[in-house]
Amino acid sequence: MADITDVLPVNELLKEALDAKPYGNIGVAYTYNEPFMSYEYLLDACQKIKEHGLKNVLVTNGYYNPKPFNKLLPYIDAMNIDLKGFTDDVYKQLEAHLGPVKKTIQTAAQSCHVEVTTLLVPGLNDDEEQIEKMVTWLADEIDSSIPLHISRYFPAHGYKAEPTPIETMKKAEEIAKKKLKYVYLGNV
Repeated sequence: MADITDVLPVNELLKEALDAKPYGNIGVAYTYNEPFMSYEYLLDACQKIKEHGLKNVLVTNGYYNPKPFNKLLPYIDAMNIDLKGFTDDVYKQLEAHLGPVKKTIQTAAQSCHVEVTTLLVPGLNDDEEQIEKMVTWLADEIDSSIPLHISRYFPAHGYKAEPTPIETMKKAEEIAKKKLKYVYLGNV
């Protein structure tokens, strides 16, 4: 099992990305762990990757401090930002706040390609009113062309909600498609 000392040095990451170019590689995606947890590494890697004509993509929870985020943003080509829900109550349960995530989406959408993903969890963020408010905000405040990925929840790691019903997924899709051009269901 890898530990923190096993982090791939930036120059090796760059070499791997460049070596894969003949096979169609266009860049590096930073995902599966929150990229900002290793901000200094991320900034260094994104700068190097970009210097060599490759793309940088972040898959993130979007919960950033604006100053370091703005320093990183010129090196980012695309982001997939997780929008956990659209009420402060949802974010309180996660010991976070909705406002900073909304600000990240707004800021990023002005600088790079942005897509949003929402994991629809029964009893947490699956009510139609919350979905409608989220979709309206994305369409009116960001862009009706912003892609929205709605993912189906399955129980994991001790959280015991039932899997998201397919009917709930379809209803969320129907609501989203009224205002957004690109809506995708995942895990259905």
